[in-house]
Amino acid sequence: MMTNRRSVLRAGTLAVAALAAQLGAGTASAAAPASGGAAGVRGPADALARLKAGNADWVADRSAHPDASSTRRRDLATHQEPFAVVFSCIDSRVPPELVFDQGLGDLMVIRTAAHTHDGLVTGSLEYGPAELGAPLLVVLGHQRCGAVTAAVKSFRDGVRLPGHLADIARDLRAPYEEARRQGAAPEQLVEATIRAQTRQTVAGLRSDRLLRPLVAAGTLRVVGAYYSLDTGEVTFSD
Repeated sequence: MMTNRRSVLRAGTLAVAALAAQLGAGTASAAAPASGGAAGVRGPADALARLKAGNADWVADRSAHPDASSTRRRDLATHQEPFAVVFSCIDSRVPPELVFDQGLGDLMVIRTAAHTHDGLVTGSLEYGPAELGAPLLVVLGHQRCGAVTAAVKSFRDGVRLPGHLADIARDLRAPYEEARRQGAAPEQLVEATIRAQTRQTVAGLRSDRLLRPLVAAGTLRVVGAYYSLDTGEVTFSD
């Protein structure tokens, strides 16, 4: 009888110890800092490399979908440290978090039709680098952009787009004219305008009053990129 009682007590002690260890591990896990966001990113080059690696995984159909846990969500409840800002089109086929295989708190994303912008949008783009220290800003155009296609058609036909779509077309007039000056063939005018819009947007952001000093200091890099709807691949350009 005494032996059985000792066995029961010993088993109970071991169970309590095991439970305490599990609780302690859980607490430590919850308190540990997340590994995403700017963690481990030492500057613009590291940030760009991380986006390129994520896109390679997306293209190869091996996306990891990182930083999507409840622990990550709790860790970000009181702060954020995105490692890159992505300025892209509203197109439903080009979600930056999927295209670059990133998760919660990793990217600050601003999206407008054909990444057209005004003062409010520019202010949003300034926030990540100027206030949060994000070292990379990517302007992401994409293949067969619907907004650019509609704008080019309206320019060719001389027909004003309805409502505020006309405002989008107006902002795309300059890249359209650049594409024409460069001799783009009629069937290539949409793609040429998309790329011209990206180049002009990058140039404008590099000369922005708040961003220019960061670019000059080397703490921020502003780059253009192009997403292929056919392959899922993002190509970068300076």
